[in-house]
This record gives sequence, C-alpha cells and structure tokens, in this order.
Amino acid sequence: MPKIIATKEDWIKLGYQQFSEKGISGIVIESMAKQLKVNKSSFYWHFSTKKAFIQSIISFWEIESTSKIISLVHNDINPRSRFERLIELSFLKDNEIDFFFYIKKYAKSDKSLAGKIEALDQQRIDFTTDILCQLGYPSSEAKIKSSIFYKYLIGYHEMIRYKKQNSKYMVQVKMELSHFINF
Repeated sequence: MPKIIATKEDWIKLGYQQFSEKGISGIVIESMAKQLKVNKSSFYWHFSTKKAFIQSIISFWEIESTSKIISLVHNDINPRSRFERLIELSFLKDNEIDFFFYIKKYAKSDKSLAGKIEALDQQRIDFTTDILCQLGYPSSEAKIKSSIFYKYLIGYHEMIRYKKQNSKYMVQVKMELSHFINF
C-alpha cells in the first residue's frame, strides 16, 4: 500500500539524486512516486508543475553546494584554515558532481537558469578570491588563481567522474593545488 504522505523535502532530495544520476531524463514523476511509495498526486500537492519542481531542486543544490559551504568555511578562524576547509568541502569524496554537469547542460535551454548558474559560478570564484586576498595575494592575482582553482575543481571531478577515489585523494588534491596557490 502506498505511503499517504511524502514531504516536499522527500521529493526534492529524490529529485536531486535522480537529476545527479540521469539529468533531466531522471525526473519522471511516476517512477519517483513509486520509489517514494506514494501516489503521483503527492507530487502535485507540493509542486504545481515539473518546472517548479526542478526550480526547487536547483534551489536545494544551490544551498547545499554553495551557501552551506560558504557558511561552514566562514566559521574557520584564519585564512589558511578557511582555504583548507574550502578544499575539503569542495573536493568531497564521491559527491554528486554530475548534478553540476547536468544542470549546466539543462541551462542551455533556459536563459534564466543559465544566468543564475553564471552568477553562482561568479559567487564561488569571488568567495575564493576573498580568501586568497586574505592569504596575502594581490586582488588581480587572487582573481586569476580563484578562476583557475574553480576550473581545476570542475576538471578534477570530471577526471574522476567514474572512478573510485583512493583514501588519500585529499593529500593529492592539496599537493596539486599547492603548485599554483601557496597555503
């Protein structure tokens, strides 16, 4: 017998997982309802349309992958600790990085979303720039290094996308980063 209630958060977390695994093709309401053991009407209780649902998933991702990380990094006392914490949170072992690749692809067909993702990319780069300035880099150099850091992050995850990371992957990441950012 189906569950009577699936919360909005249940739907969003499952949607995030499905989108991370299959992109937009993973957002099939009937299939997701079966996974949640609810009727399809549960979805429409929380979301008026599939597009509204996708917007909720994107907001969830934005909070989880940017806002929470920034908040956690701000808690560290000194710039070096903040930068190391940023690395540890950004280069998570086995994270759902495919969401990022799928959302970028999906944004090609949605100019509003594309703008939002560009702004989010810039927010991440600016945040890293601030930390690097606090580490003593001049602003212009910090901007360049932050951009390289962000591109390295994306490239790193693409390179390990279908591979299992070893237990010492963080040591390797920090060693590689130390070649262009002293921390």
